[in-house]
Amino acid sequence: MSKTVVLAEKPSVGRDIAKVLNAHKKGNGFFEGDQYIVTWALGHLVTHADPEAYDEKYKAWKLEDLPMLPSTLKLVVIKQTGKQFQIVKTQLNRPDVKNVVIATDAGREGELVARWILEKANVKKPVKRLWISSVTDKAIKDGFNKLRDGKEYENLYASAVARAEADWIVGMNATRALTTKHNAQLSCGRVQTPTVAMISAREEEIKKFQPKPFYGVAVTAEPKLRLVWQDSKTHDIRTFDKAKADHVLAVVKNKSAEVVEVNKTHKKSFAPQLYDLTELQRDANKKFGYSAKETLSIMQRLYESHKVLTYPRTDSRFLSSDLVDTLKERLQAVSIKPYAPIAAKIMRSPIKANKSFVDDSKVSDHHAIIPTEQTPLPGKLSDKESKIYDLVVKRFLAVLMPPFEYEQTTIKVNIGGENFVAKGKVVLKSGWKDVYDSHFEDEEAGDGLAEQLLPSIKKGETLSISSIKQTQGETKPPEPFNEATLLSAMENPARFMSGESKDLIKTIGETGGIGTVATRADIIEKLFNSFLIEKKGKGLYVTSKGKQLLNLAPQELRSPALTAQWEQKLTAIAKGKLSKQAFIGDMRDYAKKIVQEIKSSDKKFKHDNITGSKCPDCGKLLLEVNGKKGKMLVCQDRECGHRKGVSRATNARCPQCHKKMEMRGQGEAQTFVCKCGYHEKLSSFTKRKGKNNNHKATKHDVSKYLKQQNKKEEPINTALADALAKLKFDK
Repeated sequence: MSKTVVLAEKPSVGRDIAKVLNAHKKGNGFFEGDQYIVTWALGHLVTHADPEAYDEKYKAWKLEDLPMLPSTLKLVVIKQTGKQFQIVKTQLNRPDVKNVVIATDAGREGELVARWILEKANVKKPVKRLWISSVTDKAIKDGFNKLRDGKEYENLYASAVARAEADWIVGMNATRALTTKHNAQLSCGRVQTPTVAMISAREEEIKKFQPKPFYGVAVTAEPKLRLVWQDSKTHDIRTFDKAKADHVLAVVKNKSAEVVEVNKTHKKSFAPQLYDLTELQRDANKKFGYSAKETLSIMQRLYESHKVLTYPRTDSRFLSSDLVDTLKERLQAVSIKPYAPIAAKIMRSPIKANKSFVDDSKVSDHHAIIPTEQTPLPGKLSDKESKIYDLVVKRFLAVLMPPFEYEQTTIKVNIGGENFVAKGKVVLKSGWKDVYDSHFEDEEAGDGLAEQLLPSIKKGETLSISSIKQTQGETKPPEPFNEATLLSAMENPARFMSGESKDLIKTIGETGGIGTVATRADIIEKLFNSFLIEKKGKGLYVTSKGKQLLNLAPQELRSPALTAQWEQKLTAIAKGKLSKQAFIGDMRDYAKKIVQEIKSSDKKFKHDNITGSKCPDCGKLLLEVNGKKGKMLVCQDRECGHRKGVSRATNARCPQCHKKMEMRGQGEAQTFVCKCGYHEKLSSFTKRKGKNNNHKATKHDVSKYLKQQNKKEEPINTALADALAKLKFDK
């Protein structure tokens, strides 16, 4: 009997698929049944070859050997996962195997994982595609009943290859050119560099900002009504002209207040849209402080291991119409505490799908993130997993609820010929806001007026004024980027740019983002690991190294507009509207251009973070850098790569100023250090904590505590390591 090989992306998914397909016989790296052999990759098993695979001279990094532009990029098996590749290859090439089902992640990178394996294994057998958005047993069964022809995804594969080749051609050449020109670890790429440029531009905007004073007039009238002056022409409630504010204050004193208008308007507010990955990452960062990378990791567990949420790497906030019939089953799955009452309320009536959350035209590869038909097992979700699950479930319930309805009342009062206004609202139907413990994010009036509980007032009444005062304030600079707002900027750079860059990006459409929904978290993480950006409080800032990189890198490579344009071209390739060859031709020409620009530049790079400590491996002076979780010492020689942790951020609070302290030193010399100058040895910390908690905290307790705060020391991606890894995060 002929068999079919099913190729999954990870072992956990492979096991789930094997169970559904009754492939119970366990082999080395695969499962087998009567009809199916299920095997898996371990992420990527195949990648692009190193430069030296094309010419021995590329083993040494030399400026004169650039640009490197092989006519065709070669594929090689990744050494660390070579054993699994051979297992997969053997199964694919078995004589009794007649067909292949690609069951890797349903997206651009998942397609690349599988197709590169098939290409390297020289497999020419017919290919089908499993395209599912959750890995529950039901979803897998339904997916295998609706397998698609692999040819439908040829354009998606072409787009994935174009992305990978562009990153190799541009990233390899730019990184080698800058690194060899300046003998410094300068990693550069077509996405990471524009991202640093946006953070730097925001810093400059804040630095150049000049606060501007503004003024207003506030009146308190009886009974308990707060009124704000409003310009009769512009309708603004503040003015930058103090003389005007002084004039208003003067003319309204000792004048009567006549109610000239009382308008009541019935309004509806609909629930916020369902989550895509970027919006979920933004909310998780704002509410819980989770990094984009951490949120994606949590989502992957909820999708793959717990199977309670759908595919995370989606850029859509809508559902496709074929999912409408499954909504009741998903509601039943979330009918647990604390969601059961709301879910039951929704299920009492037929579920009405509307364009606010169901729209086939706004779903490309994957629909919005929603719960699956599977209920979480009690006590199985961690605290962080529960928080992300809660966000998604509540948003899902909210869109299925009626709108929030209220009556908005606007009161206009004339005092001495000047207009004063007040706004308030009365809730008629709480609707979707019942899903949230609080009123979620109250609707903004849109004109800066604060909502208030209004007394009963009729047109024509004369009000008694109890106080009049002039108000004032200053315009504030924009906030520094944090991970949430940076994700927004990467998604839509046009909103965060000015001048020529904004004009350019508008010509290609405001939907042009940099990076993809699946790669932005890795890009941000890479910028931390290569010490181009750092975190101060919640804000993100460009390091000295990052600023120098922006000065040294070719201008076009710093442009978010150009990068957004490239991303749109990759999307066009996926849709069959642009050839891969044309795009790669442009990338090759661009690589020649930037290498020449770097070669001819007379700009210099200077380390300004050199310490007096020598590298124990090569003897050169070490550099002190700020990692995402603490300070580190790294060798300035890119070929040496020595690194050592100096301090680690902790959640331990200073007993004097209550700020978080760092841990410095090794072994018995470990010491907590605070910015206020407070120092406390580990032994003292142990005793104090033990006393405060009425038990002795052992060294094991402290060690465990620190490990929880610093689960994984951040790796340093040198320019060489970046290049060898094919800049895999710079997509």
